[in-house]
Amino acid sequence: MPERSTGQTQKLHEAAKNLEASFLAEMLKAAGVGKTREAFGGGAGEEHFASFLAEAHAKNLVDRGGIGLAESIFNALKERQNAQSHTE
Repeated sequence: MPERSTGQTQKLHEAAKNLEASFLAEMLKAAGVGKTREAFGGGAGEEHFASFLAEAHAKNLVDRGGIGLAESIFNALKERQNAQSHTE
């Protein structure tokens, strides 16, 4: 049973990191990361790939420790999982 628990813990931690990365990507987009510049605008192609830039930056931030959101989400998910396992 410990292997399954470890696997579940890893899945929860990965889900928490993905949620933090999504949140940070939206914040970076709102801050203007990846927006085309007037002087060197790359046209429609640049606009389409701008969101990938923000997502890549966000994932990099999370991999380097993020803002602590993933850890909070992970702890909340873990508590919920523990509560559900005790009621079953």
